[in-house]
Amino acid sequence: MKSLFYLLLPALLAACGSPLTRIETDRGEKSAVSPAPTFSPPAKKPSPWVLKKGGGYYQDDGPGDDAPEDLDAIPDAVPKLEPLHRFANNPYNVLGKDYTPKKSLGGYRARGVASWYGKKFHGQKTSSGEIYDMYGMTAAHPTLPIPSYVRVTNPASTKSVVLRINDRGPFHAGRLMDLSWTAAAKLGYIGNGSTLVEVESVVPGQETQLAMASLLPKAPPLEDPIARIAEATMPTPTPLTATHDAAGHYLQLGAFGNRENAEALQSRMTRELGELSDKLVIRSAGNLHRVQLGPWVDIAAARQVAEQLRKKLDFMPVVVQR
Repeated sequence: MKSLFYLLLPALLAACGSPLTRIETDRGEKSAVSPAPTFSPPAKKPSPWVLKKGGGYYQDDGPGDDAPEDLDAIPDAVPKLEPLHRFANNPYNVLGKDYTPKKSLGGYRARGVASWYGKKFHGQKTSSGEIYDMYGMTAAHPTLPIPSYVRVTNPASTKSVVLRINDRGPFHAGRLMDLSWTAAAKLGYIGNGSTLVEVESVVPGQETQLAMASLLPKAPPLEDPIARIAEATMPTPTPLTATHDAAGHYLQLGAFGNRENAEALQSRMTRELGELSDKLVIRSAGNLHRVQLGPWVDIAAARQVAEQLRKKLDFMPVVVQR
């Protein structure tokens, strides 16, 4: 009997080690045995803003996959007294147009169309050198001081937000300013791409313009915008790197006294131009940094591309030759 028990023991142990799928009940019926429960983390609920449809002013732009669920909980910018940026407030030229930024706070009121910019620019450098955060309460304006603060109101919804100006743009005809994706969402026009807004400057603590002017760093004399445009049409005598030294016809997109501003425009144009962005270059000569697109072998080809950009982006770049 003991011998038989030892012969059957391995079989019994093997049966105990194998998973059971059914058991016999007292009435001889078979019932399924549930397998051991496994833990499955709950699927991350997508932000309701990710599910919203409707394109913005920039094609294929919009929220990222990690968009906050409650944008209304993101606080407005808090105005505070800050030194004006040393370079971002100098005159500059973009797409053939001169811009002269203000160097004092207050006294600004305007009504116009505001667009927004989102994930295509998220994480890129702004004209102030800061990194653009589409979930922050910031905005871009062609001429308001950097940094400064504004209250933007959407008359259609009566909603308003306070934003910090830390970037330049937009450079499209008929556009007053660019808001961060979150600011546009809070104002209720994220699905439309743009809307009519009212903008008013906000002075931190009601400080006077003289108090703010005392914080402005001493800067070299401003360049003459007219002289700079004239110079931009002439070949540059300063030797350039081999990659930017090809002769031909270029489309002049912008001219700046500070390279950071030129790089910020290059970043914007990279996302606007698609495949053409491979032809974007920054050519520097002394204190002048020019953003150009090219080269093309003849002026007819350059003008053809300029016309395409006019239809797509609503501006006509200047053709220069070197």
